[in-house]
Amino acid sequence: MVSVSSCPGCALTLCVLFLTQISKLGAEADRTHQLFVKALGSRSCLDSVVQLMGCHPQYLESFLKTQHYLLHMDGPLPFHYRHYIAIMAAARHQSSYLVEVHVEQFLQVGGDPLWLQGLHHIPQRLRNLNEINKILAHRPWLITKQHIENLLKIGEHCWSLAELVHGVVLLTHYHSLASFVFGCGISAEGGAEAAHILRPSSINNQCSTDPTHGNAQDLPPPHRRRRSVDYSSDSECLGDKMQKFQAGKENEEEMLHEETWIGLEPEKDMSPPSVTRAPEEKAVTIPDLSCYVDDPEFGYPEFARRGGDQLPVFRAQDYSWEDHGFSLVNRLYSDIGHLLDEKFRTVYSLKNGTMAKQRGCDSSGFKRGIWNYIHCMFGIRYDDYDYGEVNQFLERNLKVYLKTITCSPEKVKPQMFERYWKQFKYSEKVRVNLLILEARMQAELLYSLHAITHYMIS
Repeated sequence: MVSVSSCPGCALTLCVLFLTQISKLGAEADRTHQLFVKALGSRSCLDSVVQLMGCHPQYLESFLKTQHYLLHMDGPLPFHYRHYIAIMAAARHQSSYLVEVHVEQFLQVGGDPLWLQGLHHIPQRLRNLNEINKILAHRPWLITKQHIENLLKIGEHCWSLAELVHGVVLLTHYHSLASFVFGCGISAEGGAEAAHILRPSSINNQCSTDPTHGNAQDLPPPHRRRRSVDYSSDSECLGDKMQKFQAGKENEEEMLHEETWIGLEPEKDMSPPSVTRAPEEKAVTIPDLSCYVDDPEFGYPEFARRGGDQLPVFRAQDYSWEDHGFSLVNRLYSDIGHLLDEKFRTVYSLKNGTMAKQRGCDSSGFKRGIWNYIHCMFGIRYDDYDYGEVNQFLERNLKVYLKTITCSPEKVKPQMFERYWKQFKYSEKVRVNLLILEARMQAELLYSLHAITHYMIS
C-alpha cells in the first residue's frame, strides 16, 4: 500500500505494479489506467484518493482537472498559500491524511517551515481566513456579508475579491474532500488498506476484481473476513420502492409534510455504532492537528427533530448554483466555474450499477434523495422537491452514514460503513461518497457566494 510519506523507492515500485495489473483488466479500464499514469507522473505517487476515485474514471478526470487548476495553475493566490489553506480546511475535520499530503507540498513550493508550527506563526492576512474556514466547515448558514467585508476592507491585511473567491473554493474543496477521505476509510498511516473500509485495488466499475490476484491469506484480516453478498434481493427491494413511489403508492405514514422537512434528520438515538477492537488491532495514532485549529469545540449542532432551534431556510429557488453561483465564481476566478459545474454534472450522471437494475427502474430518485438530504442538513430547501422521496429511498443506516460523513466526518466508525446498504458493491459505495463530496461542496459554495453577492450589491 502506498502511504503519504513513503512514495519514493519501494512504494513507487508498488505503484508501477498496480498500474500494470490495471492494464490487464481490458478496455473498460483504459481510461482509468491513463489517469493513474498521469497522476503518478505528477506526484511520483498514486495516493488512495485517486485509486478509489478510479472506480469512476469519468469523475476522476474531472476531479483531477479541478484540483490541478486550484493548486498548480495561474490564479490569484500564491502557491504556498493554496497548500496552507488546504491544511487549515482539512484540520477542521482532523484529517491527518490530507494535512500530511499538503504539508509535504507546502514545503515543496517553498513554504516557510515555521508556519507548520500553527496558526500563530502565519501572516495575519492568512490567519484572518480562519473564521470563515470554521463557519463553512460546520455551520455555513452563519456566513454573512459582514464576514466578507471584514476580509476585504477592514485593517491592513485585506484580501482582494478574486483572492477571497480562490480561498473559499479551496476551503470548500478540502472540507468536502475530508468527507470523502473519512467516508472511504483512508488514513495517513496506511491509506484505505489499513482502515477496514475500501480496497483501492478495486478499480473497475464493478470493483470486484483484485488486480493483485493475491491469496486471501495475504490480505489483512478485514478482507479475509469478507463474505460474498447476494445483491439481487436488496436491489429488487429498492426497485419495488421506486416503482411504488413512481406509481403514487407510497406509504403515507412515512411521508414528511412540508412544514417538517427539517425532520429528515435521523433519530437522535441513531448514534454511530461503537467499535470494539480485536486484541491484535492497534489503535491508530492521529497526529496533533490542534495547532491549525482555533475554537475546536465549534462544530455542527444537533437540532431537535421537531420544535426548538432549527436551521434557517435557504431557498434554492432564490439563489441557485445554475442561475447565480456559477456566473459569479466564474467571473471572479476565471474558468473555475466551468470546472466545478462539470464536476457537479459528472457525479450526478454516474451509472448506478446494481441498484434496481433488474427491475429497470429509474434510480435518479435515489441520487436526488441523497443530494437533497445533504443540502437539507445545511438548511437548503427545494420548493419543487417532494421530500417524501427521502424516506422512500434512504433507509435508516444510510441516513446515519450520510449525516455523519457530511456533518462530522471525523466521527465516522468503520462499522458504520459496513452496515449501510450491504447490497452496494465497492464502486457503488465510492459513488455515494462522491455524491456526498459534491453535494456538500455545492452547499458551502452557495452560502459563501450568496454572502459575496450581498456584499457586492450593498
